[in-house]
Amino acid sequence: MNVLITGGTGSLGKTLVKLLLPRINVDRIVIYSRDELKQWEMQKNFNDPKLRYFIGDVRDLSRLDRAMKGIDVVIHTAAMKQVPACEYQPFEAVKTNIIGAQNVIDTSISNEVARVIALSTDKAVDPVNHYGATKKTAEGLFIAGNVCGNKKTIFSNVRYGNVLASRGSVVQLFKEQAETGRITITDPRMTRFWWTLDEAANFVLDCLLFMKGGETFAPKIKASSLLDLAACVAPQAKYETIGIRPGEKLHEILISPHEVEKTYNLYWGAYAVYPEFPFFSFPDYNRDNPVLLEFKYTSDAEEFVMTKEELNTLIKKVL
Repeated sequence: MNVLITGGTGSLGKTLVKLLLPRINVDRIVIYSRDELKQWEMQKNFNDPKLRYFIGDVRDLSRLDRAMKGIDVVIHTAAMKQVPACEYQPFEAVKTNIIGAQNVIDTSISNEVARVIALSTDKAVDPVNHYGATKKTAEGLFIAGNVCGNKKTIFSNVRYGNVLASRGSVVQLFKEQAETGRITITDPRMTRFWWTLDEAANFVLDCLLFMKGGETFAPKIKASSLLDLAACVAPQAKYETIGIRPGEKLHEILISPHEVEKTYNLYWGAYAVYPEFPFFSFPDYNRDNPVLLEFKYTSDAEEFVMTKEELNTLIKKVL
């Protein structure tokens, strides 16, 4: 099996490589990204003949098409992800997150890639910022790829919450600020879904195994407030409230109320949201366990809020 990871030098990409390299059915892993320095640094950490490095941008259709030759599986992680950057430069986010997504779809179809899984975000659900809006559009593009392609290539999405200790994460910020004895918090009421890089990467690989095409998968993860997170990372530090930044929600959501009627509880630890296209036919292998109509998957819902013990355990995994 030959795998291509767009944005493969990112935190999730490197974790996926770590998990994929030992697998005997993996013959080649192509790292497709635009930063030569990050690729050079990654080569120092992963000295393995299975790895190939392509300098390229998902905005560049011809280069992406070249990288797709002989690929069986694509994991699309490349994106503009920082909310403030997307707010300030929205069309750059469109170029990468939407046009780049379309390029991945087109080149996957033309090269008859078997499976494509695209990484999305909780911010794509009822979006209030440019990042979420572009990822919401990208989700729709990948779903539509199943009905407008060659029928040999299937596409699914994976939504996920905040990854603890990934590059630029709030845990890193809190750790750095803790040395000054003062932590800045946008709003102590703010809640977010949290999981680790290993959990996120393993979930993506599980989705690749179970996907039939058209699903948007959401993991079963829990949430906490920023205040509780800060207390775990730096219990001695004082905090200062600085206010919610443009484009931020107070609470995040992984499945919208509009999607609940099309959401199913999968036995292997995920929810799957199916599109509403009347012309889209789905396998019935997991249609026997729909969620309740009153299902609410938000970061402030009581059933998904972590206890302090659960949060401490999670933090210890990444510190």
